[in-house]
Amino acid sequence: MLPLVVGGGVIGVAVREALLLPFAGQAGDGGLSLGALLATIGINTVGAGVLGLVVGGLAGGRPLLRAFLGTGVIGGFTTYSGFAVLLAEPLREGLGLAAAALAAGALIAAAACATLGLRAGADIARRRGAP
Repeated sequence: MLPLVVGGGVIGVAVREALLLPFAGQAGDGGLSLGALLATIGINTVGAGVLGLVVGGLAGGRPLLRAFLGTGVIGGFTTYSGFAVLLAEPLREGLGLAAAALAAGALIAAAACATLGLRAGADIARRRGAP
């Protein structure tokens, strides 16, 4: 199972980095930008929804596929540690309220997408006749 997770992680990280590459080095001392922060929020939100879809759709079955897609690809695609680092920039600049609003909004959006993904995945699994 480990090679599947690692291989999936490589794919997920590569896709995320390809999406974030246009925002590299646009602002700040460390090359951080609002664009990179918002793109990371989008990536994490989409990833949460897709993970919900995978988990709901595979509902206890196909553990190797779940490990590859869920833990590997989607785990590599999303980045809450990267989000935390990007969020530190507005905190460092004294924009604590804005940073808190972004963090709360990002978590609420990701939780909503994960819920929708779980429901959609479960519906798909039921239609397929999965247990």
